[in-house]
Amino acid sequence: MAPSTNGFLLLDAGLNLIAANDPALQILCFPSRADRIKQPKVFLADRVRTALLDHQHRDGPAFVRELKSGKRRYTCRSFQMDCTVSSFVQPAFAVLLERDATSSMVLAEISQQFDLTQRERQTVEFLLQGFTSKEIATRMNISPNTVKAFLRLVMLKMGVSTRSGIAGKVAGSRPNA
Repeated sequence: MAPSTNGFLLLDAGLNLIAANDPALQILCFPSRADRIKQPKVFLADRVRTALLDHQHRDGPAFVRELKSGKRRYTCRSFQMDCTVSSFVQPAFAVLLERDATSSMVLAEISQQFDLTQRERQTVEFLLQGFTSKEIATRMNISPNTVKAFLRLVMLKMGVSTRSGIAGKVAGSRPNA
């Protein structure tokens, strides 16, 4: 099973961080690298208050519905939790950061239009997320040379000559792009 690219955070009633997964840290620290954050828990607690809280809402804590991280957009879903376990820190909110679904739909359309294989599509998806060939190779469990071969095939199919040309074709296919 592939690792999740969705961010997930558990917060207590005071909006203090109880737990978070690695994608949540990557999403909230962009453009910095997650491995360079010295105190991830402190950093995430601060980002919850500055980036995820809807400061326009006056009736108790509310979270934003959308978060922009670099060029990526995430839907922010929050769930209020009622836990009755008294001996542990009780989670009061679960926050899910999901990559904008329109990106997936556009990528599906592009894949069909240019007859991309599943692995070519996966390579393009990682490319659009800003990963290098080496990072894509690690995620796909293949060599960087294989990634470059996939990208060359995609370029041929799309009629472009650069990696940014691939991104341009995809961006040109987005609604309201």
